[in-house]
Amino acid sequence: MSTVNDHSADHAPPEDTSAEVAVVLDGCAQEDATAVFAALRASFPSDRTAEDPLAEADESRPMVWSATFDVSRTLGLPGPARLTEPVTITVQGGYRAVERMQDGLAEAFDVRVLGTASGDQEEEAQLRLENQGPKR
Repeated sequence: MSTVNDHSADHAPPEDTSAEVAVVLDGCAQEDATAVFAALRASFPSDRTAEDPLAEADESRPMVWSATFDVSRTLGLPGPARLTEPVTITVQGGYRAVERMQDGLAEAFDVRVLGTASGDQEEEAQLRLENQGPKR
């Protein structure tokens, strides 16, 4: 039986994760992954800080980098970022959270949705990021 006085840190309610978006990059250069994560950290709080270096790419096997971002608040807007080549990323989270992530990425890159997979309360989107073209 639980009473009001039985609450402790071990029994705290789970955090609201509806604003969290998991971002996964693979098949790209380490410097491009760094540019994508830097642009996202300029916009949203993350489980990775700028001081958390990405693991060195190993030419003998594919490299995957990931981070989680809280899109419930915007820290700022990144300027255009530079990539050495187009990058494909996968983002996964609640529908509104994925949309906010796409909006944040659009501040730094040209973003094109390659495909989506929808679940009951979450969406996974594959996005192609490219350097922004000249503004018209």
